[in-house]
Amino acid sequence: MPADFKSRIEELVNAEVAADRSVAARVLPRAEALALPDIIRTQSNLIPPDEQEVRIVDIVGLDVQADGGTHVASAAQIGKVRVVKVESKGRANRRVRVRLAD
Repeated sequence: MPADFKSRIEELVNAEVAADRSVAARVLPRAEALALPDIIRTQSNLIPPDEQEVRIVDIVGLDVQADGGTHVASAAQIGKVRVVKVESKGRANRRVRVRLAD
């Protein structure tokens, strides 16, 4: 891992926050949601089979995923992010822990 990995991640995340991308949510029929090319396929099996509608969250211009969580209306609402820790979770995986700056 490069020595500046933590600071670089923080810089890139804060640049996205400053870009103030809008966040849109919509509910789609299950088949239509799972047919979206950009959602993470490995996560589709986590949606209970009896759920016939899937909530899709679109961080406009950045990412589209199935997500049932609470979201802001635009990225700038979260404020500045600080990377507090980066952990190795295997050869090609890192867990990045962040905290919202005061």
